[in-house]
Amino acid sequence: MTPAGMQGQDAYRISRVIGNNFVCITDADGREVILRGLGIGFKKQPGDLVPAQKIEKIYDLRDPEKSSRLMELLGDVPAEFLDVSTEIIEAAEKAIGRRLSENIYITLTDHICFAVERLRTGVDYPNQLLWEITNFYPSEFAVGVQALDIIEQRLGYRLSQDEAGFIALHIVNAEIDGKMSDMVRITELIRRITATVQEYYGVSLDEQSLDYGRFITHLKFLGQRITQNKYSREEDAEFQGMIVRRFRHDYRCAERIRDDLQQAFAIRLPPEEMTFLTIHLHRLALTMSITEKEE
Repeated sequence: MTPAGMQGQDAYRISRVIGNNFVCITDADGREVILRGLGIGFKKQPGDLVPAQKIEKIYDLRDPEKSSRLMELLGDVPAEFLDVSTEIIEAAEKAIGRRLSENIYITLTDHICFAVERLRTGVDYPNQLLWEITNFYPSEFAVGVQALDIIEQRLGYRLSQDEAGFIALHIVNAEIDGKMSDMVRITELIRRITATVQEYYGVSLDEQSLDYGRFITHLKFLGQRITQNKYSREEDAEFQGMIVRRFRHDYRCAERIRDDLQQAFAIRLPPEEMTFLTIHLHRLALTMSITEKEE
């Protein structure tokens, strides 16, 4: 990015001052970009220059609506909350090895601000999905636990394990770029599906195994497709028929899952999704040595 307000290679021209540590510039496309740096906005006015070496972070949110929401949020909450969120987000991206949706800068900052306010006022908000989060999203939950230390070190408040779960859910949500309400629903879908699988096969799933992790990943993105109503559309009747015939035992499990989702949530999985679900069930069952042999 080459911001329109940049002078040569060593300074940015301020278009708006948000606070002592945050300012806006305008890039070559006319979009506002947020810059963070210690004291870069102190006693500054639009049109003033900020040396590039003072910039610690550039928040280049491509969506103008998200950029506007982040600037509004910075006007309502202390800037250190965004600093804390940024540190947590960077730790999450390093831990899971992928970039997160830029929207998490807004949602996580807002969440931490309210979590601290609840702690200060003695309002307890238990996480009803904590068990599911710790078991379905262990990597993200580990970051959530790390986030508790970051928050305590930077803000002086020690949040509960419940909040580690909520933070983990924000991270998972940013992985699939969805809505937080959708992520709660997806987690409930995964819980119901794994319960059905364990009941059908009569075993307890090994939550530490690689194949279990792969299965949960498939369910996470299946949940995303369900909430967004964007299903796989590979209409290959011959392939689908072959999967049903070869993995009949696993397909019956998929049918049980389909029927449960339809009854509980009025969701009906299309044949394409049933095919891929059956394949993943078969792979998972093979690792547990419980599936019937291929026909």
